[in-house]
Amino acid sequence: MITQSSQFLPYSYGELHLRVIKPETAPSHLPVLMLHGSMSNGRVFYTESGKGLACHLARQGHPVYVMDVFGNGNSKPRLKGGEKFGQSEVINRQIPLAHEWIMQQHQQQVHWLGHSWGTILMASHLAKYPKRLAEVKTLAGFASKKTIYSRHLKKKFMVNLIWNRVCPWLTRRYGYLPAKKFKLGMDNESSVSLADNVRWVNSSQWQDSDGFCFHTAAQNINWPPTWFFAGQGDSVLGNPNDVQAFLRDSKNTGAKYTLLSKANGNLRDYDHTSLLVHPDAFNDHIPLFSAWLKQQEI
Repeated sequence: MITQSSQFLPYSYGELHLRVIKPETAPSHLPVLMLHGSMSNGRVFYTESGKGLACHLARQGHPVYVMDVFGNGNSKPRLKGGEKFGQSEVINRQIPLAHEWIMQQHQQQVHWLGHSWGTILMASHLAKYPKRLAEVKTLAGFASKKTIYSRHLKKKFMVNLIWNRVCPWLTRRYGYLPAKKFKLGMDNESSVSLADNVRWVNSSQWQDSDGFCFHTAAQNINWPPTWFFAGQGDSVLGNPNDVQAFLRDSKNTGAKYTLLSKANGNLRDYDHTSLLVHPDAFNDHIPLFSAWLKQQEI
């Protein structure tokens, strides 16, 4: 059995939301911090009825903390337009705020886990603040890429047209990206965050808004134990080749990498989200991942 509650951390002119999902009994394993991707929120990891990866790991004995970036999910206030914050604030302020609060509660190392762009922001924080590495037990990424090198035909529509042209036009029209309104994603995105994302997706550039070069810093990082998953059916947003490219670009040479496909013995050719949320995943690779987390704690 698990319990769920919400923790609100004072941040800027509002509050940063953490969904707290715990085993009813005393936790038997290290805490987990989860971060969603672009045009998304923490609900990709859990439901109130107890489904999702966060709930699964809580049942395995982990206290789990699911973060909503500022402006998304249950963080307050919601995006209204004209906001001047983007992914740099997530990297430099929001991730450390959530992580340090968790450390205060547990005085233990924390497993870090992200979906899609969330993992890239977590890795960026570790590259810029290497002292944090001592507090991070593992790093996991589900369908996580930075640059889209893939030339799949769907890229012309999804990235070249929608992401690079339509989305920026919508941000100029509304003052933010109303992704939920136009069924582009499960949540909205600030105009600054979209611009940051477009810049990284379309080039090998990996720099913060202050000019800090993550790519250079990553060359000297001793990354924590890392496992990245990609889905065979994820042709663009988390194309397997692009997921592997990020591991190479970040010099995370010791990372585990798993391509989830029927050809490799999995139950389905998972796509960008189904590798995280489909019921089959919890009879497929999720139990193996859960066992791996526990193994890292020995």
